Amino acid sequence: MGGGGHARRLMSPFYGLGDMKGQLSAEMLVLVVVVFAIVAIAAIQLIGTAKRTGLNIQNQTQKLGDMTAEAIKSPAGGYCITSDDCQNGIDCSENRCGGSDYSP
Repeated sequence: MGGGGHARRLMSPFYGLGDMKGQLSAEMLVLVVVVFAIVAIAAIQLIGTAKRTGLNIQNQTQKLGDMTAEAIKSPAGGYCITSDDCQNGIDCSENRCGGSDYSP
């Protein structure tokens, strides 16, 4: 009947909790819910930002493609396959923008 058992109980991190070992307190549950809510809000904000950024990138890529397509069109007398290859709506005739009148 030594006093060693009582000393071990006093040194236990759960001393004084009695039957509450393994149970969460109401404060701990509130803290967990608040942290979870903050993480969920941050995730929703990040998803929204990513969607907007993706749309902006897509729009800028389309604009860049359109500008490049226009910049590489042939001038009058330049080589073409279709009228879409010529600048300013010039027709493609005999593989030349504007026809043979503009041959170099």
